[in-house]
Amino acid sequence: MSTDDGRPTVHGLHHVTAIAGDPQENIDFYTGVMGMRLVKKSVNQDAPDTYHLFYADDVGSPGTDLTFFPWPDLPKARPRVGQVVEVPFAVSSGSLGYWQERFEENGVTTKELETRFGERTLPFEDPHGLRLALVETDDEREFAPWGHSPVPAEHQVRGMHSVRMWEHELGPTETLLTEVMGFDKIDEREGWHRYGVEGGGSGTLAEVKVVEQNPRTSNRVGGTGAVHHAAWRMRDTDEQKALRNVVAQVGLQPTPQIDRHWFTSVYFREPGGVLFELATDGPGFTVDEDREDLGTSLVLPPSMEDRREEIEAALPPLDRPEGRA
Repeated sequence: MSTDDGRPTVHGLHHVTAIAGDPQENIDFYTGVMGMRLVKKSVNQDAPDTYHLFYADDVGSPGTDLTFFPWPDLPKARPRVGQVVEVPFAVSSGSLGYWQERFEENGVTTKELETRFGERTLPFEDPHGLRLALVETDDEREFAPWGHSPVPAEHQVRGMHSVRMWEHELGPTETLLTEVMGFDKIDEREGWHRYGVEGGGSGTLAEVKVVEQNPRTSNRVGGTGAVHHAAWRMRDTDEQKALRNVVAQVGLQPTPQIDRHWFTSVYFREPGGVLFELATDGPGFTVDEDREDLGTSLVLPPSMEDRREEIEAALPPLDRPEGRA
Protein backbone atom coordinates (compact mmCIF):
# COMPACT_ATOMS: atom_id res chain seq x y z
CA MET A 1 0.00 0.00 0.00
CA SER A 2 1.14 3.56 -0.63
CA THR A 3 -0.05 7.08 0.01
CA ASP A 4 -2.01 9.05 -2.59
CA ASP A 5 1.25 10.42 -4.02
CA GLY A 6 2.73 6.93 -4.38
CA ARG A 7 4.92 6.82 -1.28
CA PRO A 8 5.03 3.49 0.60
CA THR A 9 3.43 3.14 4.02
CA VAL A 10 3.70 0.76 6.95
CA HIS A 11 1.05 -1.94 7.36
CA GLY A 12 0.65 -2.11 11.12
CA LEU A 13 2.71 -3.46 13.99
CA HIS A 14 5.34 -6.10 13.25
CA HIS A 15 6.68 -6.64 16.79
CA VAL A 16 7.52 -4.86 20.02
CA THR A 17 10.79 -5.45 21.88
CA ALA A 18 11.14 -4.82 25.61
CA ILE A 19 13.66 -5.36 28.40
CA ALA A 20 13.12 -8.17 30.90
CA GLY A 21 14.78 -9.26 34.10
CA ASP A 22 15.45 -12.94 34.76
CA PRO A 23 14.99 -14.85 31.47
CA GLN A 24 13.48 -17.96 33.09
CA GLU A 25 10.86 -15.85 34.86
CA ASN A 26 10.15 -14.20 31.51
CA ILE A 27 9.62 -17.55 29.78
CA ASP A 28 7.47 -18.91 32.60
CA PHE A 29 5.17 -15.88 32.53
CA TYR A 30 4.68 -15.50 28.79
CA THR A 31 4.28 -19.20 28.00
CA GLY A 32 2.79 -20.42 31.27
CA VAL A 33 0.47 -17.54 32.18
CA MET A 34 -0.08 -15.60 28.96
CA GLY A 35 -0.18 -18.81 26.90
CA MET A 36 1.99 -17.43 24.10
CA ARG A 37 4.39 -19.62 22.16
CA LEU A 38 8.15 -19.20 22.44
CA VAL A 39 8.79 -19.16 18.69
CA LYS A 40 12.48 -18.24 18.74
CA LYS A 41 15.25 -18.50 21.32
CA SER A 42 18.25 -16.56 20.13
CA VAL A 43 20.64 -13.83 21.29
CA ASN A 44 20.74 -10.07 20.98
CA GLN A 45 22.65 -9.70 17.73
CA ASP A 46 24.27 -6.47 18.95
CA ALA A 47 25.07 -7.82 22.45
CA PRO A 48 25.20 -11.63 22.22
CA ASP A 49 25.88 -12.12 25.93
CA THR A 50 22.11 -11.91 26.51
CA TYR A 51 19.18 -13.84 25.07
CA HIS A 52 16.63 -12.54 22.60
CA LEU A 53 13.32 -14.32 23.32
CA PHE A 54 10.36 -14.13 20.91
CA TYR A 55 6.74 -14.88 21.92
CA ALA A 56 3.93 -14.96 19.38
CA ASP A 57 1.12 -17.05 17.96
CA ASP A 58 1.73 -20.59 16.68
CA VAL A 59 3.79 -19.50 13.65
CA GLY A 60 5.13 -16.11 14.70
CA SER A 61 2.77 -14.15 12.46
CA PRO A 62 3.85 -10.51 12.01
CA GLY A 63 1.98 -8.38 14.52
CA THR A 64 1.73 -11.11 17.18
CA ASP A 65 5.35 -11.01 18.29
CA LEU A 66 6.50 -9.58 21.64
CA THR A 67 10.25 -9.99 22.14
CA PHE A 68 12.63 -9.45 25.04
CA PHE A 69 16.24 -8.74 25.86
CA PRO A 70 16.75 -10.06 29.44
CA TRP A 71 19.13 -7.85 31.43
CA PRO A 72 18.56 -8.87 35.08
CA ASP A 73 21.16 -6.45 36.46
CA LEU A 74 19.35 -3.34 35.25
CA PRO A 75 17.11 -1.39 37.65
CA LYS A 76 13.37 -1.31 37.09
CA ALA A 77 12.35 1.36 34.60
CA ARG A 78 9.68 3.96 35.11
CA PRO A 79 7.54 5.35 32.29
CA ARG A 80 9.15 8.34 30.63
CA VAL A 81 8.27 10.83 27.92
CA GLY A 82 9.75 9.77 24.61
CA GLN A 83 8.97 6.09 25.15
CA VAL A 84 6.32 3.47 24.48
CA VAL A 85 4.72 3.29 27.93
CA GLU A 86 2.22 0.44 27.40
CA VAL A 87 1.67 -2.45 25.00
CA PRO A 88 -2.01 -3.44 24.69
CA PHE A 89 -2.76 -6.94 23.35
CA ALA A 90 -5.89 -7.97 21.47
CA VAL A 91 -8.23 -10.68 22.76
CA SER A 92 -11.63 -11.72 21.46
CA SER A 93 -14.75 -10.01 22.77
CA GLY A 94 -16.02 -11.64 25.94
CA SER A 95 -12.55 -12.86 27.01
CA LEU A 96 -11.76 -10.46 29.83
CA GLY A 97 -13.74 -12.40 32.43
CA TYR A 98 -11.63 -15.47 31.66
CA TRP A 99 -8.43 -13.43 31.94
CA GLN A 100 -9.42 -11.80 35.23
CA GLU A 101 -9.87 -15.26 36.75
CA ARG A 102 -6.66 -16.55 35.20
CA PHE A 103 -4.63 -13.61 36.48
CA GLU A 104 -6.08 -14.00 39.98
CA GLU A 105 -5.20 -17.71 40.01
CA ASN A 106 -1.63 -16.90 38.92
CA GLY A 107 -1.02 -13.97 41.25
CA VAL A 108 -1.02 -11.27 38.55
CA THR A 109 -2.20 -7.90 39.81
CA THR A 110 -4.55 -6.07 37.47
CA LYS A 111 -6.01 -2.58 37.45
CA GLU A 112 -9.69 -1.69 37.11
CA LEU A 113 -11.41 -2.42 33.82
CA GLU A 114 -11.45 0.63 31.55
CA THR A 115 -13.15 1.65 28.34
CA ARG A 116 -10.73 3.14 25.82
CA PHE A 117 -12.00 4.34 22.45
CA GLY A 118 -15.12 2.26 23.13
CA GLU A 119 -13.11 -0.93 23.80
CA ARG A 120 -13.15 -2.87 27.11
CA THR A 121 -9.58 -2.91 28.41
CA LEU A 122 -7.82 -4.64 31.32
CA PRO A 123 -4.45 -3.07 32.27
CA PHE A 124 -1.78 -5.09 34.13
CA GLU A 125 2.00 -5.52 34.41
CA ASP A 126 4.31 -8.45 33.75
CA PRO A 127 6.67 -9.68 36.53
CA HIS A 128 9.38 -7.20 35.53
CA GLY A 129 7.19 -4.12 35.31
CA LEU A 130 6.28 -3.95 31.62
CA ARG A 131 2.92 -2.20 31.34
CA LEU A 132 0.48 -4.27 29.31
CA ALA A 133 -3.26 -4.41 28.68
CA LEU A 134 -5.80 -6.77 27.15
CA VAL A 135 -8.31 -5.18 24.78
CA GLU A 136 -11.48 -6.91 23.60
CA THR A 137 -11.95 -6.65 19.85
CA ASP A 138 -13.58 -8.59 17.03
CA ASP A 139 -11.40 -7.02 14.33
CA GLU A 140 -10.13 -9.54 11.79
CA ARG A 141 -6.37 -10.03 11.94
CA GLU A 142 -3.65 -12.51 11.07
CA PHE A 143 -3.48 -15.07 13.89
CA ALA A 144 -2.78 -18.80 14.25
CA PRO A 145 -3.80 -20.29 17.64
CA TRP A 146 -1.16 -22.36 19.42
CA GLY A 147 -2.45 -25.88 19.98
CA HIS A 148 -0.28 -26.50 23.08
CA SER A 149 -1.15 -23.27 24.86
CA PRO A 150 -2.56 -23.54 28.38
CA VAL A 151 -5.07 -20.88 27.26
CA PRO A 152 -8.05 -22.04 25.16
CA ALA A 153 -7.85 -20.92 21.54
CA GLU A 154 -10.88 -18.64 21.84
CA HIS A 155 -9.21 -16.63 24.61
CA GLN A 156 -5.61 -16.59 23.38
CA VAL A 157 -3.70 -13.34 22.93
CA ARG A 158 -4.06 -12.45 19.26
CA GLY A 159 -1.14 -10.03 18.99
CA MET A 160 -0.40 -6.39 19.67
CA HIS A 161 -3.49 -4.20 19.48
CA SER A 162 -1.56 -0.91 19.59
CA VAL A 163 1.37 0.87 21.18
CA ARG A 164 0.87 3.81 23.59
CA MET A 165 3.49 6.57 23.65
CA TRP A 166 4.10 9.63 25.81
CA GLU A 167 5.44 12.72 24.03
CA HIS A 168 6.41 16.26 25.02
CA GLU A 169 4.56 17.63 22.00
CA LEU A 170 2.16 16.17 19.48
CA GLY A 171 2.90 18.00 16.25
CA PRO A 172 6.22 16.49 15.08
CA THR A 173 5.20 12.92 15.89
CA GLU A 174 1.78 13.37 14.28
CA THR A 175 3.43 14.76 11.15
CA LEU A 176 5.72 11.74 10.89
CA LEU A 177 2.86 9.30 11.39
CA THR A 178 0.41 10.93 8.98
CA GLU A 179 2.67 12.46 6.32
CA VAL A 180 5.49 9.90 6.16
CA MET A 181 4.33 6.53 7.53
CA GLY A 182 0.77 6.48 6.14
CA PHE A 183 -1.33 6.77 9.31
CA ASP A 184 -4.66 8.56 9.56
CA LYS A 185 -5.85 10.22 12.74
CA ILE A 186 -8.85 8.22 13.94
CA ASP A 187 -9.97 9.69 17.24
CA GLU A 188 -9.05 11.66 20.36
CA ARG A 189 -10.34 10.81 23.84
CA GLU A 190 -9.17 11.64 27.37
CA GLY A 191 -5.95 13.17 26.10
CA TRP A 192 -5.00 10.19 23.91
CA HIS A 193 -4.69 10.65 20.15
CA ARG A 194 -5.28 7.45 18.12
CA TYR A 195 -3.76 6.87 14.67
CA GLY A 196 -4.16 3.86 12.40
CA VAL A 197 -3.17 2.55 8.99
CA GLU A 198 -5.26 0.61 6.48
CA GLY A 199 -8.53 1.41 8.19
CA GLY A 200 -7.29 1.46 11.76
CA GLY A 201 -8.14 -2.08 12.85
CA SER A 202 -6.54 -4.02 15.67
CA GLY A 203 -2.78 -4.31 15.21
CA THR A 204 -2.44 -1.13 13.14
CA LEU A 205 -2.70 1.47 15.90
CA ALA A 206 -0.43 4.04 17.54
CA GLU A 207 -1.74 6.10 20.47
CA VAL A 208 -0.03 9.29 21.65
CA LYS A 209 -0.50 11.40 24.76
CA VAL A 210 1.24 14.70 25.51
CA VAL A 211 2.73 14.55 29.02
CA GLU A 212 4.56 17.29 30.91
CA GLN A 213 7.62 15.62 32.35
CA ASN A 214 11.22 16.69 32.77
CA PRO A 215 13.82 15.73 31.99
CA ARG A 216 13.29 13.78 28.81
CA THR A 217 14.40 10.18 28.98
CA SER A 218 18.18 10.11 28.69
CA ASN A 219 18.94 6.40 29.16
CA ARG A 220 18.19 5.00 25.72
CA VAL A 221 18.34 1.41 26.99
CA GLY A 222 16.08 2.00 29.99
CA GLY A 223 15.59 -0.62 32.69
CA THR A 224 13.59 -3.78 33.14
CA GLY A 225 10.00 -3.25 32.10
CA ALA A 226 10.90 -0.64 29.47
CA VAL A 227 10.03 -0.94 25.80
CA HIS A 228 13.17 -0.88 23.67
CA HIS A 229 11.49 -0.27 20.30
CA ALA A 230 8.31 -0.68 18.28
CA ALA A 231 8.56 -2.26 14.83
CA TRP A 232 6.22 -1.59 11.92
CA ARG A 233 5.43 -3.97 9.06
CA MET A 234 6.87 -3.66 5.59
CA ARG A 235 5.97 -6.15 2.87
CA ASP A 236 9.50 -6.59 1.51
CA THR A 237 12.93 -4.98 1.29
CA ASP A 238 12.08 -2.89 -1.77
CA GLU A 239 9.13 -1.27 -0.02
CA GLN A 240 11.25 -0.87 3.12
CA LYS A 241 14.05 0.82 1.19
CA ALA A 242 11.61 3.25 -0.41
CA LEU A 243 10.15 4.27 2.95
CA ARG A 244 13.62 4.45 4.48
CA ASN A 245 14.55 6.98 1.81
CA VAL A 246 11.53 9.13 2.71
CA VAL A 247 12.46 8.95 6.41
CA ALA A 248 15.98 10.07 5.51
CA GLN A 249 14.63 12.95 3.43
CA VAL A 250 12.83 14.38 6.47
CA GLY A 251 16.07 14.30 8.47
CA LEU A 252 15.51 11.38 10.85
CA GLN A 253 18.76 9.52 10.01
CA PRO A 254 17.60 5.94 9.56
CA THR A 255 20.11 3.10 9.69
CA PRO A 256 20.98 1.11 6.59
CA GLN A 257 18.96 -2.03 5.99
CA ILE A 258 20.17 -4.68 8.46
CA ASP A 259 19.71 -8.39 7.85
CA ARG A 260 18.27 -9.91 11.06
CA HIS A 261 17.98 -13.36 9.42
CA TRP A 262 14.21 -13.68 10.10
CA PHE A 263 13.46 -10.19 8.73
CA THR A 264 15.28 -7.11 7.53
CA SER A 265 15.35 -4.04 9.77
CA VAL A 266 15.76 -0.28 9.53
CA TYR A 267 15.87 1.79 12.75
CA PHE A 268 15.29 5.47 13.45
CA ARG A 269 14.03 7.66 16.29
CA GLU A 270 10.77 9.46 15.72
CA PRO A 271 10.88 13.19 16.62
CA GLY A 272 9.83 12.61 20.24
CA GLY A 273 12.53 10.02 20.88
CA VAL A 274 10.76 6.66 20.52
CA LEU A 275 12.90 4.12 18.66
CA PHE A 276 11.00 2.85 15.62
CA GLU A 277 11.92 -0.06 13.38
CA LEU A 278 10.73 -0.89 9.88
CA ALA A 279 10.72 -4.70 9.66
CA THR A 280 9.92 -6.89 6.67
CA ASP A 281 7.29 -9.62 6.95
CA GLY A 282 9.68 -12.29 5.72
CA PRO A 283 11.39 -14.63 5.52
CA GLY A 284 9.91 -15.45 8.95
CA PHE A 285 10.73 -17.79 11.82
CA THR A 286 10.46 -21.06 9.90
CA VAL A 287 13.50 -20.16 7.77
CA ASP A 288 15.73 -22.07 10.20
CA GLU A 289 13.34 -24.27 12.25
CA ASP A 290 10.38 -26.43 11.31
CA ARG A 291 7.04 -25.12 12.55
CA GLU A 292 6.69 -27.88 15.15
CA ASP A 293 10.21 -27.16 16.52
CA LEU A 294 10.00 -23.38 16.87
CA GLY A 295 11.69 -22.11 20.02
CA THR A 296 13.06 -25.47 21.16
CA SER A 297 16.78 -24.78 20.66
CA LEU A 298 19.18 -21.84 20.66
CA VAL A 299 19.20 -20.48 17.12
CA LEU A 300 21.99 -18.19 15.96
CA PRO A 301 22.13 -16.20 12.74
CA PRO A 302 24.57 -17.82 10.28
CA SER A 303 27.07 -14.99 10.86
CA MET A 304 27.37 -16.05 14.53
CA GLU A 305 27.53 -19.83 14.17
CA ASP A 306 31.34 -19.91 14.36
CA ARG A 307 31.04 -18.34 17.85
CA ARG A 308 28.38 -20.74 19.16
CA GLU A 309 30.53 -22.35 21.87
CA GLU A 310 31.62 -18.96 23.22
CA ILE A 311 28.08 -17.53 23.09
CA GLU A 312 26.43 -20.53 24.74
CA ALA A 313 29.00 -20.51 27.57
CA ALA A 314 28.06 -16.92 28.47
CA LEU A 315 24.30 -17.57 28.68
CA PRO A 316 22.42 -18.93 31.71
CA PRO A 317 20.69 -22.29 31.17
CA LEU A 318 16.94 -22.16 30.57
CA ASP A 319 14.34 -24.82 31.26
CA ARG A 320 11.86 -25.69 28.56
CA PRO A 321 8.69 -23.62 28.94
CA GLU A 322 6.02 -25.30 30.97
CA GLY A 323 2.35 -24.40 30.50
CA ARG A 324 0.08 -23.84 33.48
CA ALA A 325 -3.65 -24.47 33.32
